[in-house]
Amino acid sequence: MVVDFPGAFMQADIDELIHVKLVGDIAELLLRVDPTYERFVTYKKGKKVIYTELDKALYGTLQAALLFWENLVAFLVDKHGFKLNPYDRCVANKQINGKQCTIGWHVDDLKISHVENDVIEGIYQLLNDQYGKETPLTVSRGKKHEYLRMTIDYSEDGKVKFTMADYIDDLLKEIPEDLSSQRITNQAARSSPRIVPSSDGKIVVLM
Repeated sequence: MVVDFPGAFMQADIDELIHVKLVGDIAELLLRVDPTYERFVTYKKGKKVIYTELDKALYGTLQAALLFWENLVAFLVDKHGFKLNPYDRCVANKQINGKQCTIGWHVDDLKISHVENDVIEGIYQLLNDQYGKETPLTVSRGKKHEYLRMTIDYSEDGKVKFTMADYIDDLLKEIPEDLSSQRITNQAARSSPRIVPSSDGKIVVLM
């Protein structure tokens, strides 16, 4: 199972005083949502400005990912008895029904594994109860998952297949036209050194 946390960083409280400056359209949007902020409006170059104090970790702040990691670790380890892998602090394990349950994550994308599906569903429910109060966690079930731009396929018993075809296709589509394969090949052929033997048996490098 693969799980994603919508607005993950907002689950953690910020750990220092940080002010956020809202200018123009974003300030107008806040006023539409909550008109009581009108009393905090100032103007700069004809645009509305609202200065706010950050309560939650926010994407873009240096410590946001760490604060969410600490929050998730406290939930898994302190509250539910998982143990962090000593070599990878984004992997947690726990013996459940005599078998290992593993949760690995990258920022806010989790992968949960256990031989019993009911155990996996139970872990998901715990996570959703804790972190899905505003917006339910998104989940992928089954034998094939998209995770961190990888396709992970468990369709064949005893094997797992990793591919990144879609990611590679996207990279190729973004290559500028002036970096076509023909031009790169020709330039590389002209600029690369060649190693050839000389008539007297020595090695000569041609630039």
